[in-house]
Amino acid sequence: MAETKINLAALYAALDAARVSRDISWRQMAREVGVSPSTFSRMGNHQKPDVDAFLKMVSWLRVPAERFMIQSGEADDREQPDLMVEFVPLLRARKDLNSEDKKYLEELIGSAMRRFADERGRRDA
Repeated sequence: MAETKINLAALYAALDAARVSRDISWRQMAREVGVSPSTFSRMGNHQKPDVDAFLKMVSWLRVPAERFMIQSGEADDREQPDLMVEFVPLLRARKDLNSEDKKYLEELIGSAMRRFADERGRRDA
């Protein structure tokens, strides 16, 4: 049976993005999440959080825990689903944005993704 592991890099990146978007420090976030600030320091040094801390983090992020789990032997760099396929339903579900804002953000992110793909294509050619 395959062993399930935490994708620490993805979890840490999600926490950092949430912290930046809320304009709070790691210490403030630790207080909100209900973990010690040293938990985030350890994660920054590639150490996994304990199960209780992990559950508090994903609950605080409001993201399913499965999003940060990988099977052993499964590459961390496995093929990712198209970002827009994942992003658009999340964006459309937001209650704090009106339909015009959602459309604008969808166009903005879509445009950026197309530009990045074009640049990668030129670089790889």
